[in-house]
Amino acid sequence: MIELPVYNHQGKEVDRIQIDESVFGGSVRMALLKQAIVMYHANKRQGTAATKSRGMVAGSTRKIYRQKGTGRARMGANRTVVRRGGGVAFAKEYRDFRQRMPKKQRQLARNSAILAKLQSGDALVVDKLEFDNPKTREFAALLDNLNIDRSCLVALEDYDINIYKSLRNIPKVDALEVEQLNAGDICRKRKLLFTRPALEFLLAPPVSEQA
Repeated sequence: MIELPVYNHQGKEVDRIQIDESVFGGSVRMALLKQAIVMYHANKRQGTAATKSRGMVAGSTRKIYRQKGTGRARMGANRTVVRRGGGVAFAKEYRDFRQRMPKKQRQLARNSAILAKLQSGDALVVDKLEFDNPKTREFAALLDNLNIDRSCLVALEDYDINIYKSLRNIPKVDALEVEQLNAGDICRKRKLLFTRPALEFLLAPPVSEQA
């Protein structure tokens, strides 16, 4: 069991939550976690770099001048890769780098990433996170009260425009709804900050088990 303190906006502990490690798989699956992170980075690659091969360059295929007797080096067509304006050897083409993982594997990798944060002490819980208006200064003060001075991912139960606007100007701090959490985004940040409702949503059993 992992006992996780719950803090208020002033950084004071107001409660504690008991977390059964089996909810997140019991142990960190390192191989699966690595596969998910590799997929995360691969899916961010554009793959749109392209250059023209000699077959794509406009120009005649006629030999520029005869092979022998000119005193100059032999030369082929003007589209050759050694001439200015010619094609490119081994030209780059559009390439799709995307990788895929089954949904259950992605969920297991996400759980392993969360469990790794919990075990290393890099996961925190705030009692509630509500702003009537975007307040960057107040959000920065909250992070300071929680001793979060590195990159941080904030997990929310639902989309809240005021929270997103409050943190968008704070470097290396992002927010995601808890249903959108993935291993790549979790491992990319040093700290993981849950709101209490978001963590309780993750700890709740699936609907099929509740029925």
